[in-house]
Amino acid sequence: HPCADYRDEFCQALWEIHHSGMGLRESLQWDAAALAADFAVWVEQIRRLETADGLAPSAVPCTEFWLVDGHRYYGRIKIRHHLNPALRQFGGHIGYEIRPSEQGQGRGKTLLALGLQQAASLGLAQVLISCDEDNHASRAIIEANGGLCEGRFELAGHPKPILRYWLATAGPTDSVATHT
Repeated sequence: HPCADYRDEFCQALWEIHHSGMGLRESLQWDAAALAADFAVWVEQIRRLETADGLAPSAVPCTEFWLVDGHRYYGRIKIRHHLNPALRQFGGHIGYEIRPSEQGQGRGKTLLALGLQQAASLGLAQVLISCDEDNHASRAIIEANGGLCEGRFELAGHPKPILRYWLATAGPTDSVATHT
């Protein structure tokens, strides 16, 4: 789970994401300096998103997990507990990002595999994930975790075609060592 102990690492990863231009849409909008100033408060806000209490009517509960080892932050995965019509079209149950300096090392595949186990523990038998059609790295991560492509879609307001994938979640007896 998110933890204030990773403030410096998380903010460094956010800086990398901003300079690469690749990450979850919300990450690209965050101000790293402002987050660093009130990081513990921000972490608590993320943790509060796990329940429907106080969420906007259009929002769904969401649990976030971080992939870390020791003091090193590698990336994060968000698991939305259910879909609303907007998430069914774009976004799905899961969004994830690996910090740019750690990409291409298999961490995305590991993060998604662990996320699927967490989704199973939330009672989800299958999850929907979408990605831009030209995001070959994300496609490879999703397909390596058993993603079955539902199809290619063009969405109003989104500049690129997307692919939607369905993935079965890990069973309760499956295990992979994790640091969350």
